[in-house]
Amino acid sequence: MSQELVLPKLLSIAAAQAGASATKATRADDIEDVRACQRGDREAFDRLAERYQRAVYRLCYRYVNRHEDASDLTQETLLKAYRAIDRFRGDASFSTWIYRIAVNSCLNFRSARRPEPRALSESLTDASPGADANIEREDEASRVRAAVARLPERQRATLILKVYQELTHEEVAGILGTSVGTVKANLFHALRNLRKLLEREP
Repeated sequence: MSQELVLPKLLSIAAAQAGASATKATRADDIEDVRACQRGDREAFDRLAERYQRAVYRLCYRYVNRHEDASDLTQETLLKAYRAIDRFRGDASFSTWIYRIAVNSCLNFRSARRPEPRALSESLTDASPGADANIEREDEASRVRAAVARLPERQRATLILKVYQELTHEEVAGILGTSVGTVKANLFHALRNLRKLLEREP
């Protein structure tokens, strides 16, 4: 596959795998619920958890590529956020704050365990019309996931947050505690390295 075609195809696959983004609550809604939670209203945190649970799960899944581990990390992230909610001061948005907790949880998880290879789903043996196309798409997506897993951690984190989570450069910078320029550089290097990894495969 030519270099000119790899990157657009890669981004297309990434977008398709990411799916529609969860509706983002306004910062004002988040702050209102955070303050209520800090006053002892547990239902306020339930609203925050419901608002961000799916997005946090998707972020964790991109790191570990296993439903069970991503679910555990999502619950761990929400628990850490609940326990630390009194320390949230609103210097960054709540979404930036909770994504930062999720990223750190995923990094700790990956440093403690090597991710297991992801096998193709048994459902891919379906011989119904369109099954071949589904197999091809899933195989391509699996290749992308495997290549993403081989990126350096900062590049991997930047790519997941920017491409899969569809966050802005500023939001990614806030989550990773770096500058917008560094985010852009990491994304550039991540896409370049991902392209090289994919081109090495048959």
